[in-house]
Amino acid sequence: MHPRDFTPRPGRLPPGAYGHNRGVVKRNYAIMPPEGIMDSYLPTLEKTIVRFQAAPALGARFAQAVLEISPGGGTIKPVSDDLERFFYVLGGTASLTVGGRTETLQPEGYAFLPPRTAYALRNETGDPIRVLEFKKPYQMVDDFSAPEPIVSHRSAVEKVNHNGTEGRTWEHLLPYGDMRFDIEFNILSFAPGAYFPDVETHVNEHGLVMLEGQGMYLLGEDWHEVWQDDFIWMGPYCPQLFYPTGWGPSAYLLYKDVNRDVVF
Repeated sequence: MHPRDFTPRPGRLPPGAYGHNRGVVKRNYAIMPPEGIMDSYLPTLEKTIVRFQAAPALGARFAQAVLEISPGGGTIKPVSDDLERFFYVLGGTASLTVGGRTETLQPEGYAFLPPRTAYALRNETGDPIRVLEFKKPYQMVDDFSAPEPIVSHRSAVEKVNHNGTEGRTWEHLLPYGDMRFDIEFNILSFAPGAYFPDVETHVNEHGLVMLEGQGMYLLGEDWHEVWQDDFIWMGPYCPQLFYPTGWGPSAYLLYKDVNRDVVF
């Protein structure tokens, strides 16, 4: 019997003091189930719980967090700094104000903000919302200016299949191949029976959030079971492979650093 099969009385925890933990943190990868990510609070946000998934302290070159914003909460005043940001709405309806214009972001809505773009993110509804926030320093290169803000929705993005492998699709949330961007955010979907054709080992770093379904992920030399709302950080040169399990399709949101040379 699994500990979650027990139903202790209110106020008592289920048995299992030893801990049944899927969380793993290693030199170049980490897996974090949502139940193990503790709450943080920031002076720039009100009525908001911040659950950091990745940060430089982990070894990542970016920061990512789930913002749990209660009604009437969000940024206390407009934010503007040297970081580029990406927001993806996991649940509820968020209000994003950019350049004096307020946009309503429904679930699966998203936004890219280049550095020095003032914004406000608020919950103007009567229900809590969950928003994924990604941020990192933007890598400027000669002959290219920073891209403009983007506000869109997953439903507006075409599903493509780059290599003809049956059962796999990509949704490029940011313009694919645009050299002004130093990041990609893609949704990769897998039908049951599909999987990576090869174990990948590359210079790119990833941050991954499972959006639906479940599967097995090879990270380094170890296999890990993952499912909806799990977070994975993959550092450069971490061997990786995914195949879905279960009865339905699986999909995850994947960050990838792109279009820039190595830094010495």
